[in-house]
Amino acid sequence: MTQLVSDSHPTLCEAIALRIAESPQQRITFAEYMDLVLYHPQHGYYTTHATKLGKQGDFFTSPHLGADFGELLAEQFLQIWEILEKPIPFTLLEMGAGQGILALDILNYLERHYPDFLAALNYVIIERSPTLIQEQQQRLQKYHNRLQWLTLAEIPDNSIVGCCFSNELVDAFPVHQITIKNGQLREIYVTTQKTTDPQATFAEVVGEVSTARIFDYFDLIKIALPSPAYPEGYRSEVNLAALDWLKTVAAKLQRGYVLTIDYGYSASRYYNPFRQGTLQCYYRHHRHNNPYIYVGKQDITAHVDFTALQVWGELCGLTTVGLTQQGLFLMALGLGNRIAALATLSPPSVQKLLQRRDSLHQLLDPIGLGGFNVLVQGKAIAQTLLKGLNSPLI
Repeated sequence: MTQLVSDSHPTLCEAIALRIAESPQQRITFAEYMDLVLYHPQHGYYTTHATKLGKQGDFFTSPHLGADFGELLAEQFLQIWEILEKPIPFTLLEMGAGQGILALDILNYLERHYPDFLAALNYVIIERSPTLIQEQQQRLQKYHNRLQWLTLAEIPDNSIVGCCFSNELVDAFPVHQITIKNGQLREIYVTTQKTTDPQATFAEVVGEVSTARIFDYFDLIKIALPSPAYPEGYRSEVNLAALDWLKTVAAKLQRGYVLTIDYGYSASRYYNPFRQGTLQCYYRHHRHNNPYIYVGKQDITAHVDFTALQVWGELCGLTTVGLTQQGLFLMALGLGNRIAALATLSPPSVQKLLQRRDSLHQLLDPIGLGGFNVLVQGKAIAQTLLKGLNSPLI
């Protein structure tokens, strides 16, 4: 795939081209390219465009639909606090807090309904984007006495008693892209070539696998790749960063839970021979699969392999508590009651009522947000069923 970088961030393209020029064989892995595009400290998408999220931006997440998502999560966190016998402090570690909307919804709800829990709370935010940190701090000024902004490296190992959670974080981790060529597992790299266009053109080249960890990954999830089942030219992604992240989070947790909400599949579905990868780009709510246009101005994501998170989590000392769909998870926490209560409410207008009903149904939509996966893992915990998992597991 070759694509001119017009309509892209020119300085970011120059920085990527320089990194390629300075790299062995003048190429970088797709994971390195994706990391630069999204997280370059001056010009990356999450540095320069991160505040342009929501319905007026490139994409929206569950918290953009209203406070219900955060309020229902707060009910789950309350139960976790009770299961852990109400420790003080109880650490709630949000990783990738976006614009701070979800944190605000959670904290506002606890202030209104569970002040004792709020008093015990130490809310920690892990955020890589300086732009987003600034927006979070502005939005959450009211609760600064309850909040800390840290990096995972700043948190001592075996120190957290509480819950580490994320919503649509892992899908934005940089991924390696792999392919089958001449029956062998190969990796896709990004390079440059000069054209008549005054800017560089990014192009893909295929080479040997960059790290043995990719082979280990497929051994971990028990996927035989390559094999005769996979056609020539098959391509997909490998998220090694997700494993590194989960290992770190597990090491920080002394006792409690890890709750991961994201879109994805089991390994058998993810690496189905008939599925040609899951890489997606979002630009002004337009979804496509070309990561070489709108460089620095669009989001790039890949679905999450939940089998890898489960199996790797077990090796890192985490027990799988449950895996379910977001719609079922939220229904078990009381979303159905909220929908039923709409009939008895007296909203300011019929339009407001319809908007709220639509938002609640979007959280349940099985082909949309309701179809996201919710993975709960635990460490040093009692075998107690969580409210949100009081539904058939998937």
